[in-house]
Amino acid sequence: MRILVTGGAGFIGSALVRMLISQTHCHVLNLDKLTYASHPDALADIAANERYQFVQADISDRAKVDAIFQQFQPDVVMHLAAESHVDRSIAGPAAFIQTNIVGTYTLLEAARHYWLQLEASPKARFRFHHVSTDEVYGSLGESGLFVETSAYDPSSPYSASKASADHLVRAWHRTYGLPVVITNCSNNYGPYQYPEKLIPLIVNHALQGKPLPIYGNGQQVRDWLYVEDHVNALWLVATQGQLGQTYNIGGLNERSNLEVVQHICDLLEELVPTHPQSLAMNGLGFRQLIHHVVDRPGHDVRYAIDARKIQRELGWQPLTAFDSGLKKTIEWLVAQYV
Repeated sequence: MRILVTGGAGFIGSALVRMLISQTHCHVLNLDKLTYASHPDALADIAANERYQFVQADISDRAKVDAIFQQFQPDVVMHLAAESHVDRSIAGPAAFIQTNIVGTYTLLEAARHYWLQLEASPKARFRFHHVSTDEVYGSLGESGLFVETSAYDPSSPYSASKASADHLVRAWHRTYGLPVVITNCSNNYGPYQYPEKLIPLIVNHALQGKPLPIYGNGQQVRDWLYVEDHVNALWLVATQGQLGQTYNIGGLNERSNLEVVQHICDLLEELVPTHPQSLAMNGLGFRQLIHHVVDRPGHDVRYAIDARKIQRELGWQPLTAFDSGLKKTIEWLVAQYV
């Protein structure tokens, strides 16, 4: 198959591209704008592979996107390109509206016009897979889980832009018949994640002896999903998911932000025991750097995914326990820092 991946130089996108090249026989075209959060180094090992090609382009550029469809002739589109950082969306929402909403619309229209001109066999196998987030559902209380039919209640410009994109994808399926699937995932972590995200941010700050910022009381709960587990789920949905359906992908690893940061500190004590910050006074080590800051506006209290649908229908389940996944991630981050 021929797979068009948008955002394939980003954190999740690059993990997906690496998996597709190393574990399948697919030809992959990576369409990426190469923004600040892109990580081309994450693709160094597969960049020369004859089944891989890269095009730098903006998904909002209809002419370029049309040309890519006509030249590459994809069987499947896996759409991961997005602005994704909540704090940035609060400070400057315009880029999120442009990429996540206008860009998704542009891509949908290009895909629809390409799909309509296909002959019967390639038309029947074509799929458009939109990759989204659990943040579209808003915030949970102390109990309960997000399911595929949970009402949308986004809290930030980022989550509102992703919710808008989800609705556009569903509308293009219902109105035009475009064959789509949607996935909504919990918080990803793993190697190559941009350092503004919680885990790499905390590790980098700790190694530099900087304060480790935690919003509010740190009791906000997230479900953590190792990125390699996520991309395996994405591939299953893209190839075997039922058209028009949504699949929630979760790691079954609920932790408060404070717990995550404390766990990172403890793992750093184990992994870099001679680091100056691990020799701190009173035996507190890296934990002494934890610093609570004013909570961000509209901060959701808890996210948690019910992943039974994808487990039941497609046989997927996360394979990476949070403790082992976090240790692998921190080992990778420490190696990059050194």
